Amino acid sequence: MGHTATEQAGSGGLTATEHRLANGLRVVLSEDHLTPVAAVCLWYDVGSRHEVKGRTGLAHLFEHLMFQGSAQVKGNGHFELVQGAGGSLNGTTSFERTNYFETMPAHELELALWLEADRMGSLLTALDDESMENQRDVVKNERRQRYDNVPYGTAFEKLTAMAYPEGHPYHHTPIGSMADLDAASLEDARAFFRTYYAPNNAVLSIVGDIDSAQTLAWVEKYFGSIPSHDGKQPPRDGTLPDNIGGELREVVEEDVPSRALMAAYRLPHDGTREADAADLALTVLGGGESSRLYNRLVRRDRSAVAAGFGLLRLAGAPSLGWLDVKTSGGVEVPDIERAVDEELARFAAEGPTPEEMERAQAQLEREWLDRLATVSGRADELCRFAVLFGDPQLALTAVQRVLDVTSEEVQAVAKARLRPDNRAVLVYEPTEPTDAADTEEGEADQ
Repeated sequence: MGHTATEQAGSGGLTATEHRLANGLRVVLSEDHLTPVAAVCLWYDVGSRHEVKGRTGLAHLFEHLMFQGSAQVKGNGHFELVQGAGGSLNGTTSFERTNYFETMPAHELELALWLEADRMGSLLTALDDESMENQRDVVKNERRQRYDNVPYGTAFEKLTAMAYPEGHPYHHTPIGSMADLDAASLEDARAFFRTYYAPNNAVLSIVGDIDSAQTLAWVEKYFGSIPSHDGKQPPRDGTLPDNIGGELREVVEEDVPSRALMAAYRLPHDGTREADAADLALTVLGGGESSRLYNRLVRRDRSAVAAGFGLLRLAGAPSLGWLDVKTSGGVEVPDIERAVDEELARFAAEGPTPEEMERAQAQLEREWLDRLATVSGRADELCRFAVLFGDPQLALTAVQRVLDVTSEEVQAVAKARLRPDNRAVLVYEPTEPTDAADTEEGEADQ
């Protein structure tokens, strides 16, 4: 078991050590004795980008199956044991990874490590048709509740499919399609687990009131005997041109509360200085109630009730700048779009003011420090930088990298990328009531 330990410049005094077990599991430890809690975060290097056509949604389905029981922990036991010990837990799936995490009272850390190791090493012994059908139904119901049956629920799915062409690994979202969820077999799930849920495809970070030597001994005890697996294929190439090359547009008529303009702009890959510059640009333009778009559309013109612009950071494909504007009253979308384009063109021509730059950097700095200040947030970021960029230490210096970006760099990325020919646009138009009865029902529902 080897390790490295470094205190990076600009890390604010935070430190992390990295270790590797013989089976390939990477372990990152960061001691923080401020409060008697410990966070365990386990990232597997598998997300929806690793899926193939006809079997979308498997990564997310497996996130649910990991809570369905393992060799020593039956049924809902993982939740029961963690919550019974005073801890909290969950798991999430994205394009690029699947993660599982617990925050525990420090004296219950060993329990969390044992639980994670048990399901990494023995889930297949508990995976059967009953658990598969149970969690398949849970995921399908989640899709109905979060995507199919809520206003604007399919916007993310539609814009992603537009921004990334057919056949691209990011063309589909992690939730998967109903048809593919129905088609997934028990053997598909078992093969998926054997391929991706191996120690040499994972990073385990542990942050908080821990004793590093004891923690490493527990990790070796519970994870060390789990065999590695070498069958994983690298994800398909997500490279695309910097610009889409022409505006893509779709109009959706649905039962939504108001008209909406949404757009996705193709932006630099995460982990680059240009991505940090893009983040600052979008913060000036649409990051909160002091932003340019909010001031223009909501405060001044009163043509919108909400206006935001944020960055979806992606490492294996171009990131996306996410614009979301909900109109007010009878305002038409072309009026909103005209105002948005005016603000983007002005920003590209002039760049941010010194005051805007200072405010945006302070806003992103606060968000980063909020993440790193909690044991769970720091554990997650250490895993993220280890899995996606190969170096967990980068998490501790991310704030300084944002503060080093210049206003000229912010202006340059806006000028190059925030253009009408580099976006996918989604316009929502409310469906018109068909008769007086529909009108009365709609009014009663509001």
